[in-house]
Amino acid sequence: MTVDEATRTVTAARAAEELELKREEFRLAVRMGLIRTVPPPPDPGGTLHGRGTGSGRGTGNGRGRAPERRPVERAELDRLKAAPDFPDGLRERVRAVGTSEAAELLSISPSRFTRLARTGHVSPVRFYLNRYRAVIWLYVAAEVAAFGEEHPALLTGRLPAKVREREAAGEDLRARNWRTRHLGLLLRGSDDPWVRAAAIASLLDPERIAEVVADPGERSRLERLRPAPPPGLPVAGAAREVADRLLRAQEPDEIMWHRMSLALALDEARADLQPVAEAEAEAEARPAADAPPPAPTHTRSVSRPPSRPSGRPRGRVAGPPGRAAGDRGPGLLERIRGSLPRRAGGTGWGARRDWG
Repeated sequence: MTVDEATRTVTAARAAEELELKREEFRLAVRMGLIRTVPPPPDPGGTLHGRGTGSGRGTGNGRGRAPERRPVERAELDRLKAAPDFPDGLRERVRAVGTSEAAELLSISPSRFTRLARTGHVSPVRFYLNRYRAVIWLYVAAEVAAFGEEHPALLTGRLPAKVREREAAGEDLRARNWRTRHLGLLLRGSDDPWVRAAAIASLLDPERIAEVVADPGERSRLERLRPAPPPGLPVAGAAREVADRLLRAQEPDEIMWHRMSLALALDEARADLQPVAEAEAEAEARPAADAPPPAPTHTRSVSRPPSRPSGRPRGRVAGPPGRAAGDRGPGLLERIRGSLPRRAGGTGWGARRDWG
């Protein structure tokens, strides 16, 4: 790091101190996009393209570092501290509350708030497991208050029939809505197409990933770039198994959505690699300038099929076996679209819910 870089950025711990935020408040502010951290630098060794030896996670260049652990630019701190309501306003925007306190903010019972959260009216911002391995969901206090102001009819009287029907069907969107927020943060944290594809893949189990990513080399690259889990999760045992289930898509339509997103992200990542691979292939095929010309021979030439280079250029993505280059065929995306479950009324998997 140069002297200029060292003076224009501060560590995450120093940034939290200057912003008068506790550690969890700072983490949440970053994950909500309220504080912009410095993105990881380009990978000079080509690790992302499969040409380096680094693992992609936990490396010294900060690429595998969680967003809330990355440095913060001095200009970003100055911007936040210049707000007229600093520091109370920033702390209030990241104040997280549990079910009981959220219900108090809305002047409703905890059970009614739980019903509204389960049916997707309020999205949790983080979670943790207590000593009994029960999942404790936390919500942004400001978002809870805003929901009450926008939907006062849902706070009194009988809940609408659609909400009751979803509740009776056992619908619980808390984990799904949290995963949506979590993925949004990961995608905002990098412009690298392989890192973004790895973020989407982190929400799928290995079997689902293998269904989308047939190339073992690509699967290995996605695993190397897998984002670190959210801070505060248990590291082992039954509690970790519970947390891992919350980190992965569960419902069929959610799984299909992320499979399709992963397939599209891989198309973008492969296209990003193509110019590099073509340049490498051209360099390997070009004869050395100082190589002596081959000695003339008097043997009779034998017609042979053109030979292939010894191994495909590193970093180039091969198509599925038996498919011509550039011809992706109808294949994966069409099969995914055809298998998507549709909701009643023909609105499809992408329909926006009507909270009535």
